[in-house]
Amino acid sequence: MEDFPYMEEMLHVKETVRRVQLTGKSTYIVSLPRRWVQDVGLVRGETLTIIPQRDKTLLLVPRNVRKPEKPTAETVEVTSNDNPNSIVRKVAALYLLGYKSIYISTKEERIQSVQRNVVKEFARRKLVGAEIVSDSRNGMALQVLLSYPELSVSDALRRMAIIATSMHRDAINALRNMNTDLAEEIIRMDDEVDRFNFYIIRELKSAVSEEQTLKEIGLERPRDCLGYRLIARSVERVADHAVSISKYVLMLKNQVCDSIMEELERMSAFAISGFSQAIKSLFTKDYSSADQVIEDNLRIATMEKEVIDKITDVKLDAETVSLLRLIVESIRRTAEYGSDIAEVVLNLTIPVQQQRWGEAIL
Repeated sequence: MEDFPYMEEMLHVKETVRRVQLTGKSTYIVSLPRRWVQDVGLVRGETLTIIPQRDKTLLLVPRNVRKPEKPTAETVEVTSNDNPNSIVRKVAALYLLGYKSIYISTKEERIQSVQRNVVKEFARRKLVGAEIVSDSRNGMALQVLLSYPELSVSDALRRMAIIATSMHRDAINALRNMNTDLAEEIIRMDDEVDRFNFYIIRELKSAVSEEQTLKEIGLERPRDCLGYRLIARSVERVADHAVSISKYVLMLKNQVCDSIMEELERMSAFAISGFSQAIKSLFTKDYSSADQVIEDNLRIATMEKEVIDKITDVKLDAETVSLLRLIVESIRRTAEYGSDIAEVVLNLTIPVQQQRWGEAIL
């Protein structure tokens, strides 16, 4: 604002009206505010860049006030005293901010082995498209090699949801058969969900402010970014609850009796069905389907009570009862996250629905 004092004044002006005029037979012209022209340093014969926006407005960009190019590389300086987890958090933050090259370096003789290994493991397990391309005694280089067209946000979210759904079903299967190997595999699968979640956040952060990026990652409007971020978080939480169920399976000492297991399976099938329908309604832009998910999921509280009553009726030790109640809670939360996703879908699709209602009235 200091370089363009008129801009501060313009922020307090609601609008500046200019009449569209026709010159010749096909050229429309609009005059520019004199003070603005003077402040940005335009002179006769200079060019402006005109960029059409999705909302049918035009963005006028003088050459001398173009946005600076976004930096693509950053360095994390570390010392031997730095906590490896703190280094990882810095790397994660730079990845989420959209940096393509992240360098980890030290002015000391070498990067500590534990620091190096934690960063490598984090990049391998959590960051989509990131590779360690250089690794020397006192430095490492992490490069993000994946480009937007190779994996859209929608595709990443779809894969994320498929994995989360599979994890939940497998967790219930592990509970039914007391399959500890399967339970441990589900816990490891959570890394894959986290990888896609990190990737989605990275792309959405960039798309919020850059329309070209928005198009490249497969979204239509900037406001979609918030919706997809909320949905990705809900999908991640569904996967987290599948992990929780798996951990409870590992803690159980005895197999769950058939009468309780059948109730848990019925509640689980209901929860994951609503979750899957909510995800489907997002990709099909189906307002009615999302609305139905929310309506149906009101039954989950009743189902939860029925399962708890069944657990109470059977004589079980306190530890088993506690673990089973926690499993029931995770199943209920899965259903609730399905409703959360459906609510976001309503917000994303309501303009389309309103247009259809308008057409019906006309």
